[in-house]
Amino acid sequence: MYDALVVGAGLSGLVMAERLCTQLGWKCLLIDRREHIGGNCYDAPDANGVLTHLYGPHYFRSNYPEAIAYLSAFTTWREIRYRVSSFTDGRHWSFPINLRTFEQLIGRESSPEEFRGWLDRRRMSFGEPQNSEEAMLASVGPELYEKFFKGYTQKQWNKHPRDLHPSVCRRIPIRTTRDEAYFDDSFQAMPQEGYTALFQRMLQACGNNLDLRLGLDFSEARNRFAYGHLIYTGPIDEYFGTGLGRLEYRSLRFELESYSSRDLARLGRQGFRQPYLQVNYPNSQPYTRIVEIKHATGQDTPHTNLMREYPQECAPGREPYYPVLTPPNLALYQKYLGLAAKERGVTFLGRLATYTYLNMDQAVERALRVFQGKFAAGVYGAGRERRA
Repeated sequence: MYDALVVGAGLSGLVMAERLCTQLGWKCLLIDRREHIGGNCYDAPDANGVLTHLYGPHYFRSNYPEAIAYLSAFTTWREIRYRVSSFTDGRHWSFPINLRTFEQLIGRESSPEEFRGWLDRRRMSFGEPQNSEEAMLASVGPELYEKFFKGYTQKQWNKHPRDLHPSVCRRIPIRTTRDEAYFDDSFQAMPQEGYTALFQRMLQACGNNLDLRLGLDFSEARNRFAYGHLIYTGPIDEYFGTGLGRLEYRSLRFELESYSSRDLARLGRQGFRQPYLQVNYPNSQPYTRIVEIKHATGQDTPHTNLMREYPQECAPGREPYYPVLTPPNLALYQKYLGLAAKERGVTFLGRLATYTYLNMDQAVERALRVFQGKFAAGVYGAGRERRA
């Protein structure tokens, strides 16, 4: 008899399992249908020993002191500023859009005042934008929207931006200064030894209060084990057997290219294959971006690797990565949310279970908030003894 079954060993599930085990002394079973912990944040060395993000780049950044302090108990950090380029029209462009991007566009030096005036003359007015296309046309106007956002968004989501919620494209900042940093968050860093090492320390902190079962699906575990409370971080429609219809998620395919020092020497390169951590391809290529994560990890090795990222449909057997935030999907999610509200002894947590795009720090912060507000406060009881 477990106090809690935690479904999903990604960030949300790991945080909740660690808190329940270490702070309340609960006996928890943590499961994941993959063969590793960490969910999409999992990292591991490639054939040359280069630490690799197997499911795309995960850039930790945050303005949440609680999330930073919590994770800092399990890792030291390598603080960095993430740099990204966008490759279109046969050249690299400074990205996200900033004064340098504008100077590349007009072919001369400029000023923040000139760039702001240029944007003001091109921005379109919609009142409150109703979709991602309107959001970006209102932010940067048609020329920059077509060059950097429209094609990338269509590849990423297989949807026209006008069919997506405004928040989908609003995540990328627009600056009129020469600040080329990809994010504005006050804290930007990578775990010094990688994400998997961080997660392993979280599990070690749980001691004998945690049992971990990998390669185990919830549909099997719910019938094999007795438990009091359920923490569910999987797709919410799957929990209900897709009885109201399937929610739409976007999946990804990754293509890894490893380069030894000898490979790089033949190409006339040393240490790195491309000049930027991440290069976006908004228009001409079938992939959306190429990432050379060694730029961020700072690993001391003469080898490197590239990871190409291809968005794809979330067919059966493929991992769901992103909720597709269209009006029909959001309406269907509200129906599932109504069913979830009637479930006793179940907490729905994380990106897939709440059908919300969450950054890593947001996932950590929400898990901590749910734990403190409901479990530590005694709303959900205090273990097997009380429930017995």
